[in-house]
Amino acid sequence: MIGLVVVSHSGKAAEGIAEVAAQMGGGKARIVPAGGEDGGIGTSPDRIREGIEEADDGDGVVVLVDLGSAVMNTELAIEMATDVNATIADAPLLEGTLNAAVETTSKKATLQSVVERAEEARDYRKLN
Repeated sequence: MIGLVVVSHSGKAAEGIAEVAAQMGGGKARIVPAGGEDGGIGTSPDRIREGIEEADDGDGVVVLVDLGSAVMNTELAIEMATDVNATIADAPLLEGTLNAAVETTSKKATLQSVVERAEEARDYRKLN
């Protein structure tokens, strides 16, 4: 099954988003929060790499990120990860993670289909 990593500058935000996506997304996806740095705000390539390696079961990992430097640190973490096929989804963090979690439950889910499903959340409107 495709794993997911939630990268946020806030550890609490990453944990909460992972929790919401796990409960609402069917509860089957391996969703690993990777947020905060040393108890404060920030992102860490090492922490993200550890999350990627933890989320991987051999089928690949989709990483969802919140803000600019999280992208840079995630790109570095992907390069550092050992034998993991991982990619970043360009998606809103909460909605994208939820969509990705739902897609992972499909028997036909692929790394690309999970990314595409996460990125569909960019077009969601909350008000008409």
